[in-house]
Amino acid sequence: MDELGQLDELMVCRLSNDHRKPAPCTIVIFGASGDLTARKLVPALYHLYGDRLLPEPCRIIGFARREKTDESWREELGTVLPQFSRTKPVDPARWQAFAQNLFYCQGDLNDPAAYRRLAERLTGFGDEQLARNLLCYLAVSPSQFGQVAEQLHATGLLRRDETPPFWQRVVVEKPFGHDVASAKALNAELTRFAHEGQIFRIDHYLGKETVQNILMFRFSNAIFEQLWSRQSVDHVQITVSEKLGVGTRGGYYEEAGALRDMVQNHLQQVLSLVAMEPPVSLAAESIRDEKVKLLKSIRPLLPQQVAQQVVRGQYFAGQVDGQACPGYRQETKVRPDSNVETYVALKLFIDNWRWSGVPFYLRTGKMLPLSASEVRVQFRPTPNVLFAAQCGPRLEANALTLRLQPNEGIALRFNGKVPGASTAVRPVRMQFSYDAEFGAYTPEAYERLLLEAMAGDATLFIRRDEVETAWSLVDTIRATWADTPLTNREFYAAGTWGPVAADDLLAAIGHAWRHPQSVTERS
Repeated sequence: MDELGQLDELMVCRLSNDHRKPAPCTIVIFGASGDLTARKLVPALYHLYGDRLLPEPCRIIGFARREKTDESWREELGTVLPQFSRTKPVDPARWQAFAQNLFYCQGDLNDPAAYRRLAERLTGFGDEQLARNLLCYLAVSPSQFGQVAEQLHATGLLRRDETPPFWQRVVVEKPFGHDVASAKALNAELTRFAHEGQIFRIDHYLGKETVQNILMFRFSNAIFEQLWSRQSVDHVQITVSEKLGVGTRGGYYEEAGALRDMVQNHLQQVLSLVAMEPPVSLAAESIRDEKVKLLKSIRPLLPQQVAQQVVRGQYFAGQVDGQACPGYRQETKVRPDSNVETYVALKLFIDNWRWSGVPFYLRTGKMLPLSASEVRVQFRPTPNVLFAAQCGPRLEANALTLRLQPNEGIALRFNGKVPGASTAVRPVRMQFSYDAEFGAYTPEAYERLLLEAMAGDATLFIRRDEVETAWSLVDTIRATWADTPLTNREFYAAGTWGPVAADDLLAAIGHAWRHPQSVTERS
């Protein structure tokens, strides 16, 4: 490490010194035969074990209907781990040591006897903490959340009034409902058996290092706070683009669409972090309070405004990376006349003092040219004097881009003189790269989220009122669209950046989309 690097290391402020270390506990995964367990949960727990971050002792029990033994489940997971592990190759000795903590409990989610068998397995560990400190991960359909919680409560495994230091927590995956009414019903059902502090709603986007860094970037750097308002910002663009189509998820997508699948959760979560006010502390509730306040400040869309501020789209056959791709209506389990959106773009306004009058553009879509997530803060153009008077629109306005994935980093775009005898100006980029600064290691989102859930830190999880507020915007849009067929201007070819109608949305007030670029394009 050079002298500058040593100085930077000395300047590190380690905020996590007082972070609560997880107590010994048992993690029970309901729906353990599902894809999520093999692809995300078990690899994440394996890496936490390898990094010595799991509590000691810790046990993991898979709960599912299929008949398996402890050994057969361990063997099954060990076979697929090399495919999903972020470290390759998998260390056989480390896996064998970790696998000794994996157990299996066969049973139906509705069968009280299965929960009694689960209780017996827990007491069989011979450690009261392993029997009473429970993280129950519901990797099942949202329609089954309530029945699992009820059975756990009836068996005495989930208690609202557990005596400290013992605890039980319930982790639930999105989609948390399909509209405001169903979200409220799910919340009401869960809180019959657990209080709000025991419920951890996961949006894996919040577990990404780059998403967490939005708060760090905003509130630990004084120079940007003065710029982060309507006085300096012209508009903000948030893009989450996907190069893949719906693939085998056609049946799910027919029910969800891009609006429910992405806008209700990922995009609004990023928006809240980008635009929220500074919290009074780093405590979980202080941060979540500000996120909810921001979401409640979004100007409600009236039905007659949806057509002017929201664009939907659907991909038809085209090419991505030179490969022919089918249209959405040709995908498996998709209706041949489907009007479900695979692309959404929105223009939103936040009615508070900081952001009044600043448009926030959000977009997401499938079968786009590039898979990327980024936030672009476009600053106001310079006054039409000096250089701007001569260059006109060719003088690029300054912009700050937070690249969330891939090629994670932050770039500041400003204008500089081109070397030479003539006077010429062009945009240049000042760039920070996670890879160059910190190395390639970036933990998976589920590693951080599971660790925080075990520690009882709810900062990266979504609160009840946050879920319900986020659904309110989506419900208005869906109700307005209803069964209205798509127009020609709402279709886009696979491999392009979306429908013509999305360009019109920004052009109406003189703006244009700034598309994410690949490393090759930027170099």
